[in-house]
Amino acid sequence: MVDIRNSIVSWVMKKRFHQLELFMKYPHEVQDEWFKRLVSLAKDTSWGEGHGYGSIQSVNDFKNRVPVQDYDSIKSHIDRAMKGEPDVLWPGETKWFAKSSGTTSDKSKFIPITTESLEDCHYKGGKDLISIYYNYKPESRLFTGKGLVLGGSSTINEYMDNSFYGDLSSVIIRNLPFWAEYQRTPEIAVALMPEWEEKLSKMAEITAEQNITSITGVPSWTLVLLKRVLDIKNKSTIREVWPNLEIYAHGGVSFTPYREQFDEILGIENFTYLETYNASEGFFGLQDTFGHQDSSMLLMLDYGIFYEFIPSSEWGKEYPKTKLLHEVELGEQYALVISTNGGLWRYQIGDTIEFTNLHPYRVRVTGRTKHFINAFGEEVIIDNAEKALEVACLKTNAKVAEYTAGPVFMGNGQQGGHEWIIEFEKQPTDIEQFTQELDSTLQEINSDYEAKRYKNFVLQPPRIHAVEKGTFYEWMKQRGKLGGQNKVPRLSNNRKYLDAVLESLVSYSV
Repeated sequence: MVDIRNSIVSWVMKKRFHQLELFMKYPHEVQDEWFKRLVSLAKDTSWGEGHGYGSIQSVNDFKNRVPVQDYDSIKSHIDRAMKGEPDVLWPGETKWFAKSSGTTSDKSKFIPITTESLEDCHYKGGKDLISIYYNYKPESRLFTGKGLVLGGSSTINEYMDNSFYGDLSSVIIRNLPFWAEYQRTPEIAVALMPEWEEKLSKMAEITAEQNITSITGVPSWTLVLLKRVLDIKNKSTIREVWPNLEIYAHGGVSFTPYREQFDEILGIENFTYLETYNASEGFFGLQDTFGHQDSSMLLMLDYGIFYEFIPSSEWGKEYPKTKLLHEVELGEQYALVISTNGGLWRYQIGDTIEFTNLHPYRVRVTGRTKHFINAFGEEVIIDNAEKALEVACLKTNAKVAEYTAGPVFMGNGQQGGHEWIIEFEKQPTDIEQFTQELDSTLQEINSDYEAKRYKNFVLQPPRIHAVEKGTFYEWMKQRGKLGGQNKVPRLSNNRKYLDAVLESLVSYSV
């Protein structure tokens, strides 16, 4: 019976691959069709009426009437939708909202998730992941076992009557179709447990006794879970626990720092890792090539998303010019702008991408439009860092002259964390208190950092190096970067600057 089910699912998924080939062959026509459909569907919404959607005849009309948006500029509309008002950004009531890390003015963002964006974007992405994999490996036996899904850190919360929010993964799990819920493990009561330590222990206990054939999750949390499974089974590799495991689908952060650790802990030769580009705002890309070092992803063009791209020369401008899909070039950095069936209009999500192929269109995520640390999904931005430093200085009577910060990657006996190099104009009265205040303030203002710091599961407390005055001046001088236009890099998602500064100084660690 299990093999019959696997054969049926395999046949269905392979049929979908022919539709993928269609938008790969006719990408511009598919995007044009979605543009017209989105504008037409939203013309009678509050947003559509306010921007004259009823008389928009072209993409140029659309660009002229709707400025590029960010969360702060649409927040008032989202607030109205969360309070139950219909037809605000998208037709009908929007009942679900994905909570993610915040902006300068808010600890958290609440991204609208409509029925259409669930069905035609997020769920479609999950199905296409399987379709692409079955096309690559037709002999796959994925559906003879269970798919382990490691979701987010929060349960579903009621905002108002009939209005709910939670991590994107929680929202998706709560609304899964029956066939997907049947395949997924652990059961929903465990998957949405709010207490993370209990949840991870329970997940490890349950899945350690199951036949797991696929895993989906963010690398940092997945590693924690896999190690617990090995402890329970007293095994050295996952292959000994789940011999039929075929694929690990990951996304959210760069997989490069984790690849070696996964190879070691899985112990499976020629294992399939599949990169996904999935965010609260939409499902954008899937890796469709296997057996190559290049993990760039196919840009998914029929998910109810109309794409625009801001070239780097336009970043930071109040009214940036955008390019359409047929205008992009290889090797250029673009900020991604989307209009979606979730009710986001010309919304800049903050990611930067680069096209690696134009026939079909494939992309890789290159970073964010602003300095940040997101090695573990914590999304710490400059504004977070500045506010946390301000509080820490106030509490310890200190003054910061210069600083830079970046990640400490897991591996070689090290736990994940953040490392800071700080040049104080005035030393804190208590450096340990300074570190604690910095850490606690970051948790207060950034919900994703707070989740990763929970009981030191993923992120350890920050490590601070206090350095002598003039350190950063001398380092910038060595780099030939003195002058008003050159600034000390504040945050980085790798250790390039951290290691360079550490090599150039004599510091004392805390």
